[in-house]
Order: sequence, then C-alpha cells, then structure tokens
Amino acid sequence: MARVVCFANQKGGVGKTTTCVNLCAAVKDKRRKILLIDADPQGNASTGMGVDKHRDVTLYDVLIKDVPIAEAIVQTKYGDVVPSNLNLSGAAVELVEAPQRELVLKKAIASIRDNYEYIFIDCPPSLGLLTLNALAAADSVLIPMQCEFYAMEGLTDLMTSMRLTKNRFNWDLKIEGIVLTMYDRRLSFAGQVAGEIKKYFGRALYSTVIPRNVRIAEAPSHGKPVSAYSRLSRGAEAYDCLAIEFFRHNHTIDV
Repeated sequence: MARVVCFANQKGGVGKTTTCVNLCAAVKDKRRKILLIDADPQGNASTGMGVDKHRDVTLYDVLIKDVPIAEAIVQTKYGDVVPSNLNLSGAAVELVEAPQRELVLKKAIASIRDNYEYIFIDCPPSLGLLTLNALAAADSVLIPMQCEFYAMEGLTDLMTSMRLTKNRFNWDLKIEGIVLTMYDRRLSFAGQVAGEIKKYFGRALYSTVIPRNVRIAEAPSHGKPVSAYSRLSRGAEAYDCLAIEFFRHNHTIDV
C-alpha cells in the first residue's frame, strides 16, 4: 500500500511544487512506483512533469464528476501524474454541498493505493477544501520552507491547519519532515532560521538542503524535472540526495 505524502505550505513561493516534482522524479529514478497528484488549480506540477494540463480528464473530474482516478492518470518518464488545471479552482465551491466533502480525495485514492509505493499530493498555497482534502488523505506532510521570516509565519499557520485537520478528519496525520529550499549559505539569516527550525522540530528537519540554482528554475519551462533537464547540476544532485534521505527518514512527528 502506498505511503501518501502531502506537500504543503500556506505561503507561496517557497519551492513547494518544485520540491514535489523534483523529489517525485528522483524517487522514480530509484525505480520506485510513484504517483503525483496535482491538487493546485495552477497546474504547475503537471507542467513540471511534462503533462499537458488541458486534458479531457483531470483531478477536477475525479472530485466533482466521480470519474475513477485511474482514468485521470498520465504515465510519464518521471512518474505517473493526475493533472490539474484552472477548472479545479471551481471545485472548492462545488464541493461545499458534497457529503463528507473533506474526504472525497481520500476515497478516490483508495482505489489505486495498492498500485504504488508512494503517492505525492501537491497542494495549493492556501487553506481551503482542496488542501483539507489532501491533508485528510495523507499519511504525512512534507513541508518545503524557504529560510526567511515570512516563511516562518506561514509555517505557524500551516501547523494550526494541520492540527484542525488531524482532530476532525485524520487522527493519523504526521509531519514527514521539513525541507529547506532556495538555501543560500552566504546569508546569515538563513542559518538562523534553520537553527530555529532544528530547535523546534529536531530530527524532522532534513539534513539535505535545496540550494538556489538556476537549473532548477529553468527546468519547468522545458516540461522536465531538473534531473532530466540538467542531471549534473547542483540542483539535480541535491534532489537525488533528498530522495535517498527520504527513503531512510523515519523521524515523523505528531502534529
């Protein structure tokens, strides 16, 4: 049965989707069966995996039209994908009247969970029904975080949302870990923020950090993860190291 990991941070621009896409590809490179579910209406994870997000069947159809999730899966060299596009932005409104509206995604995933070793869910950078569905469906939450003050504030807000979800919909929800992204060792404040996170979360903080790297930034415009776009880059090397640590990481903590 697949381990379901939700990638979430209520602050945008922290490398959440970038980390989800590139870690997915790195896990696939290790010959693991993996599915990425793009739960963000922007569809950036779909694009980053080389999938045309303007398809006939997307996550919107799974959540709103009760289409089996297997029919929405697209196979790629970097892992399987359930794509999304702007149609999904209306799902939050349409789900309001649905019975057990926070559990629709969890029920959809149940039908294909045995087909994969890992299922990654890329959340939108906000708290709403889409993020709640992802948190309710997940075993754990991986939090990509940029080392800056506003990101620290976003982490506090996310923790509050996770506790609410845990208490109401998913008693087993854990924190998978925190990954520092866009890390610049030359900035003293980056080290200070990393120290504060380490003090609070302990071993849940991954030792692998994702550096600022132009190849990581360029890769999505080519519809590729950085490992396929520039395998010898610092960015590709960092995500490969992160995948290895992800497999070995067993320091999940309670929300």
